Amino acid sequence: MGRGKLRIYLGAAPGVGKTYAMLSEAHRRVERGTDCVVAFVEHHDRPRTEVMLHGLEQLPRAEIPYRNTVFTEMDVDAVLARKPAVALVDELAHTNVPGSRNAKRWQDVEELLAAGIDVISTVNIQHLESLGDVVEAITGVRQQETVPDEVVRRADQIELVDMSPQALRRRMAHGNVYKPDKLDAALSNYFRPGNLTALRELALLWTADRVDEYLQEYRTEHRVSKIWGSRERIVVGLTGGPEGRTLIRRAARLAEKGAGGEVLAVYIARSDGLTAASPKELAVQRTLVEDLGGTFHHVIGDDIPSALLEFARGVNATQIVLGVSRRRSWQYVFGPGVSATVARESGPDLDVHIVTHDQAAKGGGLPAAGRPGLGRSRTVWGWVVGLVGPVLLTLLLSGALPDLGLANDVLLFLTLTVAAALLGGLRPALASAAFGTLLLNWFFTPPIHKLTIADPLNIVALVIFVGVAIAVASVVDLAARRTHQAARLRAEAETLSFLAGSVLRGETSLEALLERVRETFSVDSVALLERRDENEPWTCVVAQGDRPADRPEDADVDIPVGDHLALALRGRVLPAEDRRVLGAFAAQAAVVLDRQRLVGEAEEARRLAEGNKIRTSLLAAVSHDLRTPLAGIKASVSSLRAEDVDWSVEDQAELLANIEEGADRLDHLVGNLLDVSRLETGTVTAVLRETDLDEVVPMALVGVPDDSVELDIPETLPMAVVDRGLLERAVANIVENAVKYSPDGAPVLVAASAVADRVELRVVDRGPGVPDEAKDRIFGAFQRYGDAPRGAGVGLGLAVARGFVEAMGGTVTAEDTPGGGLTMSISLPRKTAAVPGTGDHPGPGDR
Repeated sequence: MGRGKLRIYLGAAPGVGKTYAMLSEAHRRVERGTDCVVAFVEHHDRPRTEVMLHGLEQLPRAEIPYRNTVFTEMDVDAVLARKPAVALVDELAHTNVPGSRNAKRWQDVEELLAAGIDVISTVNIQHLESLGDVVEAITGVRQQETVPDEVVRRADQIELVDMSPQALRRRMAHGNVYKPDKLDAALSNYFRPGNLTALRELALLWTADRVDEYLQEYRTEHRVSKIWGSRERIVVGLTGGPEGRTLIRRAARLAEKGAGGEVLAVYIARSDGLTAASPKELAVQRTLVEDLGGTFHHVIGDDIPSALLEFARGVNATQIVLGVSRRRSWQYVFGPGVSATVARESGPDLDVHIVTHDQAAKGGGLPAAGRPGLGRSRTVWGWVVGLVGPVLLTLLLSGALPDLGLANDVLLFLTLTVAAALLGGLRPALASAAFGTLLLNWFFTPPIHKLTIADPLNIVALVIFVGVAIAVASVVDLAARRTHQAARLRAEAETLSFLAGSVLRGETSLEALLERVRETFSVDSVALLERRDENEPWTCVVAQGDRPADRPEDADVDIPVGDHLALALRGRVLPAEDRRVLGAFAAQAAVVLDRQRLVGEAEEARRLAEGNKIRTSLLAAVSHDLRTPLAGIKASVSSLRAEDVDWSVEDQAELLANIEEGADRLDHLVGNLLDVSRLETGTVTAVLRETDLDEVVPMALVGVPDDSVELDIPETLPMAVVDRGLLERAVANIVENAVKYSPDGAPVLVAASAVADRVELRVVDRGPGVPDEAKDRIFGAFQRYGDAPRGAGVGLGLAVARGFVEAMGGTVTAEDTPGGGLTMSISLPRKTAAVPGTGDHPGPGDR
């Protein structure tokens, strides 16, 4: 008896239709004559899902008593006894009631599969064990019911059930997922558009990876070596040269043209560890490719074209991006180069892009800055060729080629001298010339085995030999020194380019700039010193490193910047040629310091301008909105004091009520003005305490009609860490604003719930709502939205509410209410000892 097959419907979020899709598949199989039964399906009182159960055989459930309550679970024994061809088992990650046959439902499914029964099941992406932390970070809810990833990965078929966040929220608003009493809480918490989008992306990426695994398994089993372009994978070949950045960006643009494109940058190093690549440049390119969403790979291989092609085929790449060779024209005599070889051997299933760049045909680049001379290895080889080579050549000419002639002998010795010069520079070449002259004189110039020379022409030949050898050695040595100078100038140019870029971008802080100085010049500390005039002591503006200098006199190197600034370095004395670059750093430090001070002055000016704006708006409010209640109070008082009118008791009561209403409005307006003034001056201090919201929120609703607000605060809600007075004032302002815009007969809902480490209070109205572009603007001071009439307030309520909530470490945001209206969400810090996820809001387990 073979093992059964497992098919899983993977949902991006609760409510997308996994169970419905599973039941639809069951009906199709039953119509084809398959023996298919419902082992366990929970319809959660959803009418459309419940209808899909009609016509399917449902096995009885096992009843398990637990804590004076009877629960029902899947009866594994009944399914095994019935032994259908296919069993439907909903909610694969479900935790069984204690006392069940297995602790987890996926373990029940394993028993059915082992018995040869095919199983169709469902699971949501947030229930996968490996994604628990990610899902909690996104939604704020820790999933208690999980299933090991390996269980799902072993499934024979995985089908993704997907739906856009907007469509799912519409489905919920129509009542197809949750009951109306849980709808608002669900839409405002777990089922926010951002949460659903992130969960959807997780599901798509996880499924795509599983499809890749299936594809790799198939290719391996069937020994498929040909590349299948099922997904654009672009390999970028890097050499460590500056052109690598151009290649990476080009590959990223190619990847963007196709859905799901992937960039893999690879640097191939030789197995001997010798490399001409710049580690600094490779680090920059690694950061760049990772910032663009790709990956960086380091591969060992002596045959670079073969290693690159092997890597590309191993990752099933579809394209390779290489740069035009930096070789000069004459260097192609040694071979066609990596780009041409890869393009020739790639085959028809792998496209190769050869990209031009600024470094093309300019040679391999200069050595890294600071590398002296020709290098130790080349110098050693130069001495070996210069001293050992002439001995070996003498033995060869004396034994195998004795009659070659003096002229040819001189040319051969000159060849060795040139080789020594090319490898080791001046000194090995001079030694080779001197040693070669002695050997030529002793072994090959008549009279042989004597230092005397009989023929004057032979003297001329030997002199020319020595002169050519010295000339070649001098040229090579000069070229080496020029190369070293060029490398140094290149390093200086890179440093100055960095400074110029930082000036243009305005990104570098003083601390980062001084740290750059310390690293560039390898000193212990760097300090920027300042004094107002020559008679005042120096003060340290900013310093990096240990024991920075307090005065320029205490530093090993100091660079003055004008009359009042100096850059002081301590650790070692720098050579004179470094002071030019150091002077550029000092000038840049002065520029950054001036910029920071100008930014501070600009911020102060902006704050003063905001204050002037507030004062102007305040004058406008005083001129109209404050005068309106004062005018009403004045008119009512004047009427009561009129001696020529005999007011009835009812009229007097009405006038007194008008006076009280005007005084209340005036008190409210003045209170908001004072609160805004406190917020602007930064004098609001929150006294935070652990507080139950059901003790504060009802107090904030005193100023609105009783039938205009519905309150929903669960008793199990954890305490929030707030200032009671500030929270009461903030909630009062937001609720009054919601009531003002809500239509008659549509009360405002004030509901609370716990989300992760926060407590959320939501004020939901069914008014006209606010466009997205105005949602942040309505929290500004003296802002009225729409056609709010004069006398309806000065537009300070929401500004005060946000200021008070932020003073307590919370946030206030405006969102659309499903079905129309505006929802104000107040997020507050909660008591840390509370258990995450408590509160009356539906989560992913409330399927």
